Amino acid sequence: MGEDGVVIAGEQDSGVRDQEGVGEQALIRNLGRLEYEPTWRAMQNFTAQRTPDTADELWLLEHPPVYTQGQAGRAEHLIAATDIPVVPIDRGGQITYHGPGQVVAYVLVDLRRRGYGIRELVTRMEQAVIDLLAVHGVTAARLAGAPGVYVECAKIAALGLRVKHGCTYHGLALNVDMDLAPFAAINPCGYAGMRVTQCRDLGVKLTLPQAERALTQALLSAIYS
Repeated sequence: MGEDGVVIAGEQDSGVRDQEGVGEQALIRNLGRLEYEPTWRAMQNFTAQRTPDTADELWLLEHPPVYTQGQAGRAEHLIAATDIPVVPIDRGGQITYHGPGQVVAYVLVDLRRRGYGIRELVTRMEQAVIDLLAVHGVTAARLAGAPGVYVECAKIAALGLRVKHGCTYHGLALNVDMDLAPFAAINPCGYAGMRVTQCRDLGVKLTLPQAERALTQALLSAIYS
């Protein structure tokens, strides 16, 4: 799918669907590179329109360069001038960066059917990344008070969700093979001096499509186990 089309479930002919597949209790959509704001609006629309019978969905994609600022975000966490747009959004957390070479996974899950809450979902999503990296010989971990996944205290995956009527949207972003320089203009997720890292710099030799497939399987196993 190109940058102009976004799948919005429930609308007729709302966009081109690329590489749809049914995963374990979820519809998988591989969407390519999409602009951030229309994708966010599509998530909102999907969540507003879904019914108790609507299948969960997992959207895999990457974004052009953009900073996203969570609901509680403070302007001072953008610490340097930049031409990259800043989009205020409705997830939790502070500011983070999305850009090419990063796999973004949006998790559209009905928690009422899962039988666990948002904290458990966050834990499961973090574990999915930890397990994925372990397969490639990288020891990753959580950091107390800072959602996401870290390797030696450097952030490799950011995580932020919104829950509405028991259903989630937003998700996580895994740094695979990208330009990390834009992170220097922010306090990542609100933490001054927070280092960031990526798969390539840790010797994990995954292409973006390979990382996307691996993350998809890890998330499905974690969320639906």
